[in-house]
Amino acid sequence: MSFPAEPAQALADHGLAAMAAALMQSRQTILPKRLTAPGPDAAQLELMLNAAASAPDHGQLLPWRFVIVPQAARAALAEVFGAALVERDAAATPGQVAQAQEKAHRSPLLMLVVVDGLCGDAEIDLAERTISAGCAVQNMLLMATALGYGSALTSGKALKSAGLRTLFSLMPGEHALCFVSVGTVQSRKKARLRPVPADFVSRLSPDGNAVAGF
Repeated sequence: MSFPAEPAQALADHGLAAMAAALMQSRQTILPKRLTAPGPDAAQLELMLNAAASAPDHGQLLPWRFVIVPQAARAALAEVFGAALVERDAAATPGQVAQAQEKAHRSPLLMLVVVDGLCGDAEIDLAERTISAGCAVQNMLLMATALGYGSALTSGKALKSAGLRTLFSLMPGEHALCFVSVGTVQSRKKARLRPVPADFVSRLSPDGNAVAGF
C-alpha cells in the first residue's frame, strides 16, 4: 500500500485514522488474574515487540528493555515477591505471603520493563527515557489489543527490592518500571469512562497564564 506525501491526509483517505482511534479506545486494562491461556504465540509476540521498537527514542539510546518471565521462572519470581513482602512487613501472615507469591503465576505472558538511566548521552535525563519506555509499552498494549488479547501494567513495592534486582540482574542505573501481563480475557469489567480533552488540556495565553480549553 502506498500513501501520498502528506501522512495525515493518507491516514484520513484510507480510514486508518478511524481504525487507530477505534483500537486505542478499545484498549482496556484487564487485571492479570483475569488473563488466562492461551497467550501470544512466537509470531504474535514478535509483532508486539516490533511495535515497541516504533517508540520515540531521543538520541537512539534504546534506554529500555523487556525481560520475559517464562513459566519455568515463575517460582523464582514468586519467592522474590514473598520475600519482599516479609522485608516490608515482618508480621505478614503465611496467607499474605502466599497471596503475594501467587501474583507471579498470573497471565500466560509476563514481562518486566526495565529503564536504563545511565546508558548513552547523559544529557537525556531519566524522565525522558521513562517516557520513551512508556511509549514502547503503550505500542505493545495496542498491538496486543489488535491481536485480540487483554493486557495490564502492574507495579508494587517489590519492584524496588534487592531480591528482584538480583533475580533480573539489573545493573546500576537500571530501574524496574513495571510488569506487562498479556493473555486471553477470561472476564472484563465495564469499560471506564474516559476523560475528554477539556479535562486535561489548557492553552497558554500571551500573558503567560494558562486558560482552560483548547
